Amino acid sequence: MSEIAEQSVLDFHTYPPVGSDDWQYAFQAAQVRTLEIQMLTRAVLLDMTNAQNFEQAADLLSGTEYALPQGAKDIAQAETVLQQTRTALRELFSDLMLDESIVQLFKARDDFANLRLALRRSLTEKPIGTDYSPDGNIPPEQLEQLLSEQGEFSSQASTEYIQQAVEKTILAYYQDKDIRQIDYQIDSFQAGYNLKTARRLSSIFLLSLFRTQIDLTNIRTMFRLKFTASEEHKVFLTGGFVESERFKNALEHGYEAMGQLFFATPYHRIVEIGANYLASNKSFLRIEQQCDEYLTGFLKSSFVITAGPQPVIAFLLLKENEIRTVRLILTAKKNCLDTKLILDRIGK
Repeated sequence: MSEIAEQSVLDFHTYPPVGSDDWQYAFQAAQVRTLEIQMLTRAVLLDMTNAQNFEQAADLLSGTEYALPQGAKDIAQAETVLQQTRTALRELFSDLMLDESIVQLFKARDDFANLRLALRRSLTEKPIGTDYSPDGNIPPEQLEQLLSEQGEFSSQASTEYIQQAVEKTILAYYQDKDIRQIDYQIDSFQAGYNLKTARRLSSIFLLSLFRTQIDLTNIRTMFRLKFTASEEHKVFLTGGFVESERFKNALEHGYEAMGQLFFATPYHRIVEIGANYLASNKSFLRIEQQCDEYLTGFLKSSFVITAGPQPVIAFLLLKENEIRTVRLILTAKKNCLDTKLILDRIGK
């Protein structure tokens, strides 16, 4: 496992390894294979994008699990359907996974998202609010117990990784009272938590997934720092396949040269296309699209596994991405966004 943990980006051509079969998951893998066939096709998403308005785009979802109730033509009703679909998906994932630790690992995503929101509000002296995800390991109603009025950690909190994240983030924030430290510290802690858990579970697939996500996050960060001419270069996450120095070095070059710096990595296309689009359009749309496309490709590479947790995890993430894409298209149509912009974001 240590060899995998230290694997260089040069050890694979396009996607990192996904591990081997685990026949305990024969039934679960077969079930998600059936569900994958029922996912929306690329043609449906493109037809929605090219629809004249929100109503026509929503009508194209008739006969799918995203179908709006009879006569419903409101974005709020569409959001309700999307949230219900996501909840059902995550419940299915919990039922199919034999290892409860993996279920808790993916639920922790919502814990970190909720914590990010709670800390932002607490440290900036805003009401803590109620618009949190209910899908984490920690119920939303316990969030207030995480923070005291001064933003200090409450002894009533019971989840160790959240306690550590709170303490680390608050300490970093109060050094300069920089609100950006909240995002960076939580991103950094979450990345470390994911890698540590993947290694503890001896999961090659999870380790590849999380290291890939770190690289893609660093690519997004690199372009945002470049676009804003920021001098803050100590915000890159560690633990990915690509060393952080490469991202820092890229900031010293023009957009036209950034792609070449990643030629020896599987991210050359992402950086090349993203840099050209950002330079021409002052927009991050293609960067986000390219990152999503690469991650989707990696997840689909797990389909070579006949039986194992990999296809189940991949289905969860692919389906969540589908839900986000449907939301994006419907929201864009409701707000009359240009079709080209939507295509630039989701891909043609």
